[in-house]
Amino acid sequence: QVQLVESGGGSVQPGGSLRLSCGASGSISSIDVMGWFRQAPGKQRELVASITSRVTNYADSVKGRFSISRDNVKKTVYLQMNSLKPEDTAVYYCHLKRILDGYEYWGQGTQVTVSS
Repeated sequence: QVQLVESGGGSVQPGGSLRLSCGASGSISSIDVMGWFRQAPGKQRELVASITSRVTNYADSVKGRFSISRDNVKKTVYLQMNSLKPEDTAVYYCHLKRILDGYEYWGQGTQVTVSS
């Protein structure tokens, strides 16, 4: 069983920065896909960024502002969010897809609010 625990959410003014962290426990591999999704009120959950052992992928809306990275020793994935906009306000969820068996896991979510 894999558990994901997020931290680092909060409130920030437009133009500010936040760094989200997601630590995994259980059996995961460096080849598993880890990423971040977000869900704003009344909207569908959407992919923000993902990372494999070599490849990163970003939603168009965050390219150039957000950066995803991972530490395989610590089993942790990070999302550095810069130049935040009010439209980035959402609950951010950590996600892992295990390549070995295709299972997917979600964190509990962390709120990010961008407001003046």
